Amino acid sequence: MTAERFAQPQFLVDTAWLAARLEDPALVVLDGTTHLMPPPPSPYRVVAGRADFEAGHVPGAQFVDLDAELSDPHQAPGLHFTVPPPELFAATLGRLGVGDDTFVVCYSTANHWWATRLWWMLRVFGHDRAAVLDGGFQKWQAEKRPVATGPAHPRAEARFTPRPRPHLVAHKHDVLAAIGRPGSCILNALRPEQHAGTGGTVYGRLGRIAGSVNVPAAALVDEHNVYKPVAELRRLMAGALSHPDVITYCGGGIAASSATLVLNMLGHDRVRLYDASLSEWAPDPTLPMEGPDTPPAG
Repeated sequence: MTAERFAQPQFLVDTAWLAARLEDPALVVLDGTTHLMPPPPSPYRVVAGRADFEAGHVPGAQFVDLDAELSDPHQAPGLHFTVPPPELFAATLGRLGVGDDTFVVCYSTANHWWATRLWWMLRVFGHDRAAVLDGGFQKWQAEKRPVATGPAHPRAEARFTPRPRPHLVAHKHDVLAAIGRPGSCILNALRPEQHAGTGGTVYGRLGRIAGSVNVPAAALVDEHNVYKPVAELRRLMAGALSHPDVITYCGGGIAASSATLVLNMLGHDRVRLYDASLSEWAPDPTLPMEGPDTPPAG
């Protein structure tokens, strides 16, 4: 029996595909490794994974600091990683050698959702020639593929033209409007204990956005950091796929990007990511939540 295939498989590439194209001048590999320190609960500080990159990376890759280089410098206090202005995104990508015709492969040495966040931001600014490395640097190393060390070798600057797609980004008023609305699904990509409000990083009030369902981003990959088979991902996402409109969220818009990638690959084209996620929602007592102290209505 032939295995089921993704509706949009172009957003994921495997290590063999990348290894065969490392010398391609029209390809740029970006490492977006980031760490949130210390471990939960909160508060955490953001640590760019530059040290990880210099200890070992895919040959020819460039490192990008998602917090310092690809976030809005005027984001509200307490927020991290919010989508930057188009001109800032374009300047950073251009400096890294990404032009309008460049194919970008995104990966991380840490959790896979740092790579999917890069992929999602590229799509937000109109660049569809981008994919995530399935298995990330973990699989690359496990297969004993070539590894470079030290700082990245600079690439020639390129011209990146941003073409913003605001319809891919959700804001709190969009989420409020979606709660309880027929045809809408609000999907939390955090771990089950965070969804329940019984553990993990605390962003303010414990629990989840009212009415949201839980499909953890951590459950989308196997023990080797590789995305699960299409049939299994379709089963995990069955609830969301049955709704015409989906909004994904997490703590700060990072893990949610992995759920967004999977939904897009499964053929769902009306998915928005709530960029500020619980970092904005949970501290605001006027916004409805469910959790240990606020059980579901009814």
